[in-house]
Amino acid sequence: MSTLASDPLLGRIFGDPEITALTGSEAWVSRMLEVEAAYSRALSLAGRVPVEIGTAASAAIRGLRLDMEAISEGMARDGVALPSLLRQIRASLPEDLHPAIHRGLTSQDVMDTALALCLKSVIPIFGTRIERVISVLDDLSDRFGSRPLMARTRMQAAMEITVADRIAAWLHPLPDLRDGLSRLSPKLLRLQFGGAVGNRNIDAADAINAAFADLLDLSPMSRAFHTDRTALVEFGGWLSLVTGSLGKIGQDIALMAQQGVDDISLRGGGGSSAMPHKQNPVGAEVLITLARFNAAQLGGLHQALVHEQERSGAAWSLEWLILPRMMEVTGRALTLADEVLCQVESIGQR
Repeated sequence: MSTLASDPLLGRIFGDPEITALTGSEAWVSRMLEVEAAYSRALSLAGRVPVEIGTAASAAIRGLRLDMEAISEGMARDGVALPSLLRQIRASLPEDLHPAIHRGLTSQDVMDTALALCLKSVIPIFGTRIERVISVLDDLSDRFGSRPLMARTRMQAAMEITVADRIAAWLHPLPDLRDGLSRLSPKLLRLQFGGAVGNRNIDAADAINAAFADLLDLSPMSRAFHTDRTALVEFGGWLSLVTGSLGKIGQDIALMAQQGVDDISLRGGGGSSAMPHKQNPVGAEVLITLARFNAAQLGGLHQALVHEQERSGAAWSLEWLILPRMMEVTGRALTLADEVLCQVESIGQR
């Protein structure tokens, strides 16, 4: 999974280390190991292997230290991480535990379920950050809401409003987006378990499915969604709606900060190499950039809906390029919106 946070030039402006730590490649692989450990235990709970074997295999898998370089090489060779990861698991566990390793799973089961575990960690952070932006906007409205402000339609002066009117427009989509994340979460936090071709054609499949989901605290599924990527694409749409809503705030702030308009006063600001007198509204501009970036990714994510037959390598791997970046950019937009709004010293006419 590609991330921005480690980029030496772009990381500080566009990246989000907290989101990267929860959704980046190392976190994803760590979650794959967690999935394999839970599956070994689920096999024993479903009676497919003796309890002592499943329990011992699960504990041993959880304790492994993986060779990420070997997994990287395997990913390039195999197109998925699991063959390399499983070689390391099998090489580290005694032969008598091998019947409890991966039997009945496929690579996509493990990687999709690991992604769900990553999402389970990151979704509450998005919710908390939206709440923070709502709180800061409420505070600005309390402080400056009664001041007059010229409304502008089609970039032209229209009629006088109050600062509270403009902030209300900024606020309006955010509670719905917060609540929408709660509604979307059950579609995302679910187990992927279909086996080789998605029809779960193994003994005790229902019992394994129930135990597996319970151990990972994910929802069990009545059928695999190997080729049904609609929930992830819907999540991508949600991410773009968040950054788009914050980008609107950034756009307004950048326009309000123009010299000669002076509807807003901000602490700080970016410098210019050619014009030292300038204080550019960099944070507001970056909010616009992040909104446009996510909007540009949506078309690609919708392309990932087109899977051929029972599984696609090309469509599935497209998600790995796009979705992590969208999550990271959304996380950054939420923290940046908080930062920019906290830099406001004054809005409207005194």
